[in-house]
Amino acid sequence: MTIFSKIIAGEIPCYKIAENEKFFAFLDIFPLVKGHVLVVPKIETDQFFDLSADYLAEILLFSRPIAKAIERAFECNRCGISVVGLEVPHSHLHLVPINSADDLNFTREKLKLGPEDFVDIQELILYNL
Repeated sequence: MTIFSKIIAGEIPCYKIAENEKFFAFLDIFPLVKGHVLVVPKIETDQFFDLSADYLAEILLFSRPIAKAIERAFECNRCGISVVGLEVPHSHLHLVPINSADDLNFTREKLKLGPEDFVDIQELILYNL
């Protein structure tokens, strides 16, 4: 069972943004920038493109209102999307408010935020959702 499956099951706390029967979205606790959200399918599949065609299409449709909320909540040019998938063997999308391509550089140092920061970010995205 991956850490993402444990988060989905409620065994590990998270800052949830959205959920439906197939997908779960929550704040990345090692964000590139404030507003960095992870979207994961509820089924454990390591490789993103091993997901079924239905899941591949539906994950973008599920992510769209979250991306729009991120764009409204944070000063950014757009909400960038990235599939890296090296950290956790459970396919996932990164939704990140960006102003340049370098804002999606995952080799950069991650932000160190406290619980109150995450709550503020969560509330801001949920308000704009």
